[in-house]
Amino acid sequence: MCWICLQKFYFSVLVILYEEPEKPNNVMDFLKQHLAIGPEPSDALALRLEMIELRQKYQLQLEENKELKAKLAQFELPKEAGQTE
Repeated sequence: MCWICLQKFYFSVLVILYEEPEKPNNVMDFLKQHLAIGPEPSDALALRLEMIELRQKYQLQLEENKELKAKLAQFELPKEAGQTE
């Protein structure tokens, strides 16, 4: 981005802060939120919980995949030497 564009963007965020009817307790958090530097703390917690849940589901899927591959291997015929698929 060009310097002038950045100045306009930062200025617009400061205007939003100025026009805010209830001033935030922590101005830095407000600026970070509006500058999209990081998610809100409540959003970050929700994302962490979702990530933990998805990792657990992923591990369960990996285990199920291993079990199904083992079952499938029991029913597969041994390949003869020199035979192509």
